[in-house]
Amino acid sequence: MNIFELDDLYVAHTYSRFPLSIKKGHGSVVLDENGKEYIDLGSGIAVNSFGICDEEWIKAVSAQLTMVQHTSNLYYSEPCIKLAEALCIRTGMKMVFFSNSGAEANECAIKAARKYAEDKKGADCFTIITLNNSFHGRTLTTLAATGQEAFHKDFLPLTPGFVHCEPEPEALLKTIFEHKVAAIMFEVVRGEGGVVPMSREFADTIAEVAKNEDILLIADEVQTGNGRCGKLYGYMKYGLTPDIVTTAKGLGGGLPLGVTMLGEKVENVFSPGMNGSTFGGNPVCCAGALSILGRINDDFLAEVEKKSEFVFKMLEGAEGVENVTGLGLMIGIKTKKPAKQVAQECMEKGVLVLTAKDKVRLLPALNIPYELLEKGVNVIKNVCLAE
Repeated sequence: MNIFELDDLYVAHTYSRFPLSIKKGHGSVVLDENGKEYIDLGSGIAVNSFGICDEEWIKAVSAQLTMVQHTSNLYYSEPCIKLAEALCIRTGMKMVFFSNSGAEANECAIKAARKYAEDKKGADCFTIITLNNSFHGRTLTTLAATGQEAFHKDFLPLTPGFVHCEPEPEALLKTIFEHKVAAIMFEVVRGEGGVVPMSREFADTIAEVAKNEDILLIADEVQTGNGRCGKLYGYMKYGLTPDIVTTAKGLGGGLPLGVTMLGEKVENVFSPGMNGSTFGGNPVCCAGALSILGRINDDFLAEVEKKSEFVFKMLEGAEGVENVTGLGLMIGIKTKKPAKQVAQECMEKGVLVLTAKDKVRLLPALNIPYELLEKGVNVIKNVCLAE
């Protein structure tokens, strides 16, 4: 039996996979089992921040593997503590809780927000507002937070206490008037919802409302963070000051790592035993993350912005392209052809892209060379040409 048949026989049918088995790669190029090369414009869904087999990341991870691969959170671990310090210094946040994924990071954020609101306003203040077409994870609680009914229907009843609204000032104010709200949870770019950036007007509104009503702001930076949008975290583009920031994906650089950063209001909301994670803060994952975070400096972020402008300029107005959305190297392309058809045809021509709703989605490695970026985008443009 080949690998596709074995997968069908033994792996739970939760993914609609492309007919491609990736064997190995380097940088922004991957190879299948037959040695065919592909330009990777998805980076493992925004995970491989510095591409495949990044040498500095491998060195950091390998060095830690020779010392200790895991120690429980009953003891201190230097990579974990150093990473928490670096994150707080770079963001102004006060405390960090480590887990393994974006969903877990968001679960922790929800717990922190509800505990804060209960302490300050009473047990009946627990509602968390999220946005329509948002995506916050696949646990029952983060599914409830996700503002897409398609993700809800098979798993009812979900965790109560979440309401969804359009990212418009009037809709938000109406929702706050109707509920006792603990927090507003948002993505500055709704990735799974179609790569749709938040408007400046709405960002200003949530900042003002949060301040006036003592409502916490939770920035979900699982996909938008770690340089992806041209700033270390996407909320920084809007001048927002969240109380809680979650991230995962690109920070680990290829190993599982979830992070919940707690601001001044909630820095002491947890006490021993109130939250935990067996693998959270794993020293190998944290060593890799320190390598990633240390290289995302201002010069590097300026290059991410330049590459973003380069892609937008190539695609806007191109035949078969209706519009281009996103921030930084988190880009959505509305094509006249169905997005899944475009993705399939791109793969056949040696370029790997993703989809989100009705758009083609690009999430390349942040350090992808211009020549590969240009070559990959030209393939997309050719595929989008009218038939």
